[in-house]
Amino acid sequence: MAARIYTDKEATLDPLLEKTCAVIGFGSQGRAHALNLRDSGIRVIVGLYPGSKSRASAKRDGLVVKSTAEAVRRADVIFLALPDTSMPEIYERNIAPHLAKGKTLLFAHGFAIHYQTIVPPKDVDVIMVAPKGLGPMVRAQFAEGKGVPSLIAIHQNASKRAKQTALAWAKAIGSTRAGVIKTTFREETETDLFGEQAVSCGGVSALIRAGFETLIEAGYQPEMAYFECLHEVKFIVDLIHEAGISGMREYISETAKWGDVSVGSKIIDRAVKQRMKKALQDIRHDRFAKEWLHETKSGRGRYSKRLKQDEAHLIESTGRRLRALMPWLQNGKT
Repeated sequence: MAARIYTDKEATLDPLLEKTCAVIGFGSQGRAHALNLRDSGIRVIVGLYPGSKSRASAKRDGLVVKSTAEAVRRADVIFLALPDTSMPEIYERNIAPHLAKGKTLLFAHGFAIHYQTIVPPKDVDVIMVAPKGLGPMVRAQFAEGKGVPSLIAIHQNASKRAKQTALAWAKAIGSTRAGVIKTTFREETETDLFGEQAVSCGGVSALIRAGFETLIEAGYQPEMAYFECLHEVKFIVDLIHEAGISGMREYISETAKWGDVSVGSKIIDRAVKQRMKKALQDIRHDRFAKEWLHETKSGRGRYSKRLKQDEAHLIESTGRRLRALMPWLQNGKT
């Protein structure tokens, strides 16, 4: 069954107009939400700890900045724009003691609620508004009079108005201009983690490195391997993003298209799909979350080691050298 899509006509800002909204954290999503809320006429404050470097940035943007605890005390709707791993401690120390009946907790990702690293009191609403784009895109699209699609979900509906609040927030950040889909905390969390691990981050990174290594081991120059296995991925992904897989195929050569349909399924075969299913089961049965939380609590030794190993890969030094030849790359990043 196709998902229900909510648009601007089906949402109103009314549930937020007489309320104070607090954005706890000022990373890319926090900043985008805070500025879009303000520009939509919503009263917004930013909650940050006293020594946060983000305080100066928020003040430069003309936002009111308070301590996290004070922001929670003053606010009716509290958006936790915080990393999954640091959120529980901040919640217990600075947020939970100041929650009161009738307030709303809002998340942009379901991890903390789904895996119960945070358990809110029953007399507050718990909702999610998750834009399907990075913070700078959420802000840029809003500024252009457009919007980034979002997901909304309701975990607790103590007020019986949680859905209206979620849609109002989505409207205030511009998402109803594009479209908003209702989901659940569980569905958003599990599909998001799976997509990151099996496809968009883990899967793509591993596929690129494996292709690069295959060419190097066969005697090809690292520069050629980089261009074919990493550099050109952007062009294909851009086409897929804009037009879908079939649309992408309309723009590539007949030879590339035949290679796509005749060889792709031999690389990503049934064995790979079975391992994807195993990864999904680890997510659904909390094994991934428990492993990640344990890794964080124990100092992230394995995590740091694996990142350093990948940073030392030949594909990275080759890429830095080649990207330096490409002046169109933004801000001179290499």
